[in-house]
Formats: sequence, C-alpha cells, structure tokens
Amino acid sequence: MKKLLLALLAIASFGVANAQQYALFDTKTMFDAFENPSQNSFTLNSSRRFSSNFFLPYLGTNAINKGSSGPTIRKLTQTGVFDSRSLPIGTGEVNHFFENSNIYVAAFRLFMSYNDQNEMGFSWQIRSDANIDYTNETLVIFNSFERFNTAQLYSGILDTKGYEQSYHQFSFTYRENWNKRLAFGLKASILSGILYNKLDVSDSYLYITPGSNDPLISLKGTYSANFSDFKEVDQKNFFPNFKNPGLSLGFGTNYTTEKGLFLMANIKDLGFIWWRSNTQRTTINQPDGIPNIVNNQSNINQQIKDIFLRSGQPKKFLAPTNAKLDVYLSKRYDFYKPALAVSKNLFYKGGDIAFVNTFIFNDLSGSITPLYNLNGVFMVGLQGKYQTPNFELFMGTDNLVATSFQAYGLLKKDATIGNGPNGASFYMGVGIKFGNEVNHPQFADVIPGINNNEGGSFFKNLFSIFKKR
Repeated sequence: MKKLLLALLAIASFGVANAQQYALFDTKTMFDAFENPSQNSFTLNSSRRFSSNFFLPYLGTNAINKGSSGPTIRKLTQTGVFDSRSLPIGTGEVNHFFENSNIYVAAFRLFMSYNDQNEMGFSWQIRSDANIDYTNETLVIFNSFERFNTAQLYSGILDTKGYEQSYHQFSFTYRENWNKRLAFGLKASILSGILYNKLDVSDSYLYITPGSNDPLISLKGTYSANFSDFKEVDQKNFFPNFKNPGLSLGFGTNYTTEKGLFLMANIKDLGFIWWRSNTQRTTINQPDGIPNIVNNQSNINQQIKDIFLRSGQPKKFLAPTNAKLDVYLSKRYDFYKPALAVSKNLFYKGGDIAFVNTFIFNDLSGSITPLYNLNGVFMVGLQGKYQTPNFELFMGTDNLVATSFQAYGLLKKDATIGNGPNGASFYMGVGIKFGNEVNHPQFADVIPGINNNEGGSFFKNLFSIFKKR
C-alpha cells in the first residue's frame, strides 16, 4: 500500500497528465477537433487538406495533492526525501490526490467534403486517471512508526479509497455541418488497458502492545488490480496488446447564433475496459477485535502488503472510463474572446468550472483562465498560442502558481518553496497541415467531396432513420 500511495502521489510532479485545457476549446486546433468531435479544424481557401502531429509532442500535465500532507508531499517531490515527522496525526483529516492523463502519440486528420464540411480523424492516445483519498496516518505509519503511542487504540487511521487506471485509446472521429450554424460529431474508440489498481479500506484500527511495542492492525476492504506487485510492471505493460480490451464513445454538437454566440456540448469517453489478464481481487473482512498482523514494526510495509497478496483471487471485472459531460459557450469581441466552460465527471468525483479570457493579435493569442476544480481547488491557467491556417504551436499551464513553486523548488531542491495545494501542470502541442489547399468551389481546381453523391450527410441520414421509425 505504501508503494501504491507514493507512486500515485509522485505523479503530482513527475507524471504526465492532462486537465482539459479549456483555453484550446473553439480554436480549430487538432486538440480541439479530437477532444470536441463536432469542431472543425480546416479553413476554406487557406488550410491544406491533411493535418498531423507527426509524432511531435502533443501532451499535457496536471495533478494536485490537497490537504495537510502538502509539506510532506512537497518534500518528497522537490527533494526526493520521504519525511512525515511533521505531519499531524489523530485529527481525522483526509487528503485528496487526483490526476488525469491524455497524450496524443499520433494524430491524423483529413478534410473530406466541401458540401457539409466533413472531416475525419484517426488518433492514438495514452490516457490515465487517478483519484485517491488517504489519511495522514497512512503516510506516517510507513515512515515514523514511533510517533504512535502504546496502549492507545487508533481507529480509522488507514481508511483509504482510491484508484488508478491507464490505457491506450485508438480513435476514429467524424464531424459534419448540419447547416451553416449547427454541427455534429462523434468519436469511437477501441481501448487497450495498461494498468489498473483500486483500493478501498473501509475500516481499520491500530493498537501497539505495551512492553513489546508490537503493532496489531486490523483492516476491512477490497483491492483490485491487474498485477500483484509493482516489480511485475515493466516496459511490456505499456505496449498495446488488447489483453484487457475496452470500448468508448463520444458525441458532440455545436451551434452558433446569429449574434455570434458559440455554444458547444459533449459527452466524452463514455465506455469501459474489461480487465481480464492477470487480474485479481482481494476482499478482507476481518472480524472486530481480531488483528490481521501480530508482529514487529520493522517490516510493517511488507506485512500490510501480505494481507492483500495472500488473500487475492483471480477475478475479471469491468471498470468504467472517466466519462465527462462538457458545456462551453463563447463570443468574440474584436481581439477579446471570453468563454465559460463547465465539465463534470459522470462516474468519478471531480469536474471544473473555467472562465477563459483570450486575447487575439493576428496569429498570436494569449489566454488567462481562472478555474475552480470541484475537488475544492482554485487554479489560474496561462496559455500562449501561435496559429496559422497550416501550423499550430501552443504551450501553457492550468495551474500557474503551483507549477511555478514546484518547478523552482525542484530546481533548487528546496522543500520550503511553495504553499497551499501542491502539484504541477504543463501542456504543449505542435500540428502541421499539408497537401492540396481546401478551396471554395469558385476558386478551386480540386474540390474534395463536391461531387460526392455516395450517401450524402451521415447525420442527416442517421436522424432520418429514427424519424421513419
């Protein structure tokens, strides 16, 4: 359990994760088009027909740890030292850690038809999600065991609840205009699970026997994983093999009013993964008053680990992906474009409310984004973007203050730098368009889809089927 906790918490500064980067919504970047499938990414008479990241960086990072464990985690991530001696115990406080990841390894998109502004895309992403609630004592017990008093019963001190899920996502996206103001899009994905572990300790106690100082620990809860030890995890786990397959579906729409108000809504990554390769589930239901451990404190980490390993049973299970519901609206006033984005996780805790302020100067733009995360964290994001019809380069952070503290503290190896919730956030991307230009018919020699009589609009045909029924 110590390794699970520390591995997840270390991601706050060293992992690759992703917030939703709301400043990239409604920008016609590839990120915008792949994350919000109703969005178009090509401009008539300017863009070329194909776009790709050519395996160039298209990634982000955002993770946060909140609670009184902040100084301990900051020291771990900024100096590499795990020291919990100053961490308060006996208060019953619960800390929160959460992160998401979304790395576009490869992305390719093409303009298909002028008639309905049809676009099609293919992408390979690596994603992960983690959310964990843990007590101060969960960290202290592995580092400063002598802080616990003998002959005192500590109840609920190891109550921990959290999960981590990572997977490959291979997606097909399609979008088209219904008319000049309304558009629809979908994203269908095949998933290949990488790692999964979920821990739920619902009841626990610790009692140290007077004289011998032996710990008596009792736990109740469940643990599910597709590996029994972190030592089993190697490079092979990170290659797609579809031993743990899954599916997900996303659907989106956008509408622009006559007065220029842009409205967008999406359901993202609604799906599941069937974890069936090397999976196990452990259920511990120790009767009250009967300890799981009667031993010495010199090897407490291994003893707690053995509780879960010795009771594990092979078990296949389904796990939902972290599906989201997004709503976004914006309107441009000359060089200034304000926007409001609201996002809510459907199956797990969390969500965001963001107010995006974008300032546009020809091909350059800058964005300032105050954001409130529904886990109780306020952040301010900053983004810079250079974009022409055939090239895009952006860089930013969703959490400027925490990232600055984290980077400076890591550089100086000084745990006293920074305060408040600790974490880090960074994202960037490069995209290039190539091929023939996408021209309006009256200017074009080659017009993709102008003579397309092979079925017409996908969404109009789809909706007509439901109408007939």
